[in-house]
Amino acid sequence: MLLRGVLLLVQALQFAGALDLPAGSCAFEEDTCGFDSVFAFLPWILNEEGHYVYVDTSFAKQGEKAVLLSSDLQAEEWSCLRLVYQITTPPGSVSDPSQLNLYVRFEDESFDRLLWSAKEPSDSWLIASLDLPHSKKKFKILIEGVLGQGNTTSIALFEIKMTTGYCIECDFEENHLCGFVNRWNPNVNWFVGGGTTRNTHSILPQDHTFRTELGHYMYVDSVYVKHFQEVAQLISPMTTAPMSGCLSFYYQLQQGNDSVFSLYTRDVTGLYEEIWKVDSPGNTAWNLAEVEFSAPYPMEVIFEVAFNGPKGGYVALDDISFSPVHCQSQTELPFTTVEIRCNFEEDLCNFYQDKEGPGWTRVKVKPNMYRAGDHTTGVGYYLLANTKFTSQPGYIGRLYGPSLPGNLQYCLRFYYAIYGFLKMSDTLAVYIFEENHVVQEKVWSVLQSPRGVWMQAEIAFKKPMPTKVVFMSLCKSFWDCGLIALDDITIQLGNCQSPERLLPPPGECTFDQDECAFTQDKRNRRSWHRGRGDTPTSYTGPKGDHTTGVGYYMYIEASHMVYGQKAHLWSQPLRGVPGKHCLTFFYHMYGAGTGLLSVYLKKEEDSKESLLWRRRGEQSISWLWALVEYTCTRQHQIIFEAIRGVSIRSDIAIDDVKFQAGPCAEMEDTNQQSSGYYEDLNDIEY
Repeated sequence: MLLRGVLLLVQALQFAGALDLPAGSCAFEEDTCGFDSVFAFLPWILNEEGHYVYVDTSFAKQGEKAVLLSSDLQAEEWSCLRLVYQITTPPGSVSDPSQLNLYVRFEDESFDRLLWSAKEPSDSWLIASLDLPHSKKKFKILIEGVLGQGNTTSIALFEIKMTTGYCIECDFEENHLCGFVNRWNPNVNWFVGGGTTRNTHSILPQDHTFRTELGHYMYVDSVYVKHFQEVAQLISPMTTAPMSGCLSFYYQLQQGNDSVFSLYTRDVTGLYEEIWKVDSPGNTAWNLAEVEFSAPYPMEVIFEVAFNGPKGGYVALDDISFSPVHCQSQTELPFTTVEIRCNFEEDLCNFYQDKEGPGWTRVKVKPNMYRAGDHTTGVGYYLLANTKFTSQPGYIGRLYGPSLPGNLQYCLRFYYAIYGFLKMSDTLAVYIFEENHVVQEKVWSVLQSPRGVWMQAEIAFKKPMPTKVVFMSLCKSFWDCGLIALDDITIQLGNCQSPERLLPPPGECTFDQDECAFTQDKRNRRSWHRGRGDTPTSYTGPKGDHTTGVGYYMYIEASHMVYGQKAHLWSQPLRGVPGKHCLTFFYHMYGAGTGLLSVYLKKEEDSKESLLWRRRGEQSISWLWALVEYTCTRQHQIIFEAIRGVSIRSDIAIDDVKFQAGPCAEMEDTNQQSSGYYEDLNDIEY
């Protein structure tokens, strides 16, 4: 259990220098420092005696929200945003808890980016530390409190502080200790040293920052050790943005043979990795340590001291800092996974295959009613292997990925589709090939899969030696064989995290968790349905969603509607900003009687909508990608309108809706589509 609020938060977590806070900061002593409550929601109340703002159920109802908005800010250098907060709930209230959300609102985006969210109640103040990478764009911080269940529910903000630097840096001079926490141990713990602290049997040093007895640092002492291998851990805030460079700190040891001082990283799944250990006692002065540190995904840094007895001495720690420049001892370039991503639109990227046999072929299928297109756009390229026509019966040549450095955690994601095959076993398998040992280990294979549906697979792996990912397909006899398709392969550093554990991507909706912020007309509330798998009517609608093949999408069920009936799906209100917007989504229009799918722009205070995009009639058995570029400087909403066609075989579906700032990166090439797929927007009345 982590001791938050006793050893490290120290009294009431008063920040030093509250009268001279940097931009984007507030101690709420006399006012809200340029943070204003948004008029359309509940107000945040400034406590009469200062120190915090709050919202509670004494003047508001469950589900109501209060929104606090900063003035314009800019982070030209990497910055750390720290939020000290508290959520309280009545005893025994666990369902529908209160929630505190923090968003970043960039000046050129019509939506807000959710940076952090918390629901856990506590009886003391908690600290959230959030990295803000440098950006030339102006932005605002938006803090949203949503009240949960209970008559005594409240949300309070004690302090907001935005400073230049990284959140894992700390000199331990302020009482909040930069969000570092001690993992509670009954006998040995990290304490704040220096200042007026004189509660140890050891003779502790002056701090490193100011070289005085009044400066502060962290220390752990073995004097209270009672058991073999007592461990004290000091845990940094979790990184919230990718970073790579040199982590440095100063330490001092009064060390016998009974202690080990180490540095670990720990990711969100709890996976530890040692990155540094004291290899010599050093001297009694402050020693500088420099450690190569790479955090391509969220992770904590843990300073750990293990004692084997009461004569292990003490360890002191001070002035933790980080530089994006790599340590002096580092000679190799940092590894990135930018190049390990392939949608096969141009070529095989860094993938290659065995020389023997026809192997995998890069193919493209035009939208039609009989063969699914690729996963990326529905009209592009993917890899196809036909196991009936190979140099060896039942064997397809291996597809190799690029070489991956060893001793790193990876997440492999790809999409596959299966056609034919009487038996599923080993129709497609993934092996990890260890180059130095020429050993292959099977880490995944198809067990059961619907045919003709793009399915997503995720595989996490870590090997000590350099490796390659290998795709291979097998079937036991000629008559069992079929077709295997591959597309959109990515390999990223880190564990594969389930969507439930991740914050939703900004401006995106996959419909896998809910309908996001989309709403429907009250008079036709259930015209659009959220569904998965096949739609109820045969020969129309998708067989699975676009996101993973087994997730959710939105669709109209034609058998519940009449000819010409309309269904509207409204986005949340979007801010108007100068410049272009890009809306992308996937749509599915399969069925002999398919009607119309349209996208409209509804500007605030305008009585009519503007048509942005439209498709009429049956398009393809595949999910197709749509890009819609538009401009709007006023608050607005996007409306998806589906119109039921002439028969019940006219289900229409959408999935993976995404709003982006700026122009669309790649517009659809209408020359590759037959003229029947697109409408003249001057003649589109149904």
